[in-house]
Amino acid sequence: MTAPRWFSILFWFVLIAWTPQTDAASGTKPSHPKPSQDLARHLTGIAALAKLSPMVTVPSGHFLFGTKHADEIPYGISTQFDDTEVPQHRVWLDTFEMDRDEVSLGEYLAFLQQQKIAPSEELQKLIWHVITVHSVTDETLTRWPALYVTWTEAQALCQAKGKRLPTEAEWEKAARGTDGGLFPWGHAAPDSKLAMFGQHHVHEIPILAAVDSLDDGRSPFGLHHMAGNVAEWVQDWFGSDYYAYMPEKNPPGPTSGRYKSVRGGSWKSKVVMLRTATRSGSEPEKRSATVGFRCAKSASATLNDPR
Repeated sequence: MTAPRWFSILFWFVLIAWTPQTDAASGTKPSHPKPSQDLARHLTGIAALAKLSPMVTVPSGHFLFGTKHADEIPYGISTQFDDTEVPQHRVWLDTFEMDRDEVSLGEYLAFLQQQKIAPSEELQKLIWHVITVHSVTDETLTRWPALYVTWTEAQALCQAKGKRLPTEAEWEKAARGTDGGLFPWGHAAPDSKLAMFGQHHVHEIPILAAVDSLDDGRSPFGLHHMAGNVAEWVQDWFGSDYYAYMPEKNPPGPTSGRYKSVRGGSWKSKVVMLRTATRSGSEPEKRSATVGFRCAKSASATLNDPR
């Protein structure tokens, strides 16, 4: 084993444990346990294999945001309609860019390594379990979407790359296009070639797809997994009545709240959660096996409508 690889393993095994970072939300130091030496070797390998997602440009213009009426939702899911999605209306967004793929587990672990932060206990246990019990390889794990990620960590990773989390409006436009598509791929009912959803494991082990897989389920702008795999943190606070008073141009989301918005459904979601307009929320510091993220950034002002 070369010296650089030994250094990386020692980083996980020693440096993480001895130099914990301050938690941005609470001001306290995280109590995540240090990885074992065997696990540290895998964490280093997964991070080393990380590949960055290309970015996709979403041009400026209007799109249909939200849902019209519950009785217009097909496939027997109208009874689960959420009135926080109304009214549907046209919203203008300036040009922006968004990651084509969800941030991968490899990227996330590489970020934690750079920040000298140990992975959460939940993530350590999951990685060790799937490696030792299910024989999942580092090469497979590096292309899984990041999970057990807090909103604060997601935002920090995006900022470290010169990006940010997308606004809720940006996320929805990137997911559905301009004409109000029910799902990222259109109006056809979802199946296993379009999205990773409806999965169940007796021990709640995530059943995930590579972040750059399922081309048939891409959005009109070419983004992968805007429905299923993992749901995704966005920038906005969750406002249950925000659609009724939001600005018609570049809505930034409410200025405060208890929950951050989460979009897109996950590997275990029912069909209703895969709709491009479906909204949910979660406490910013909560970790979940069903929530990850992707990054966005604003385009040059010269590309946007001058209005």
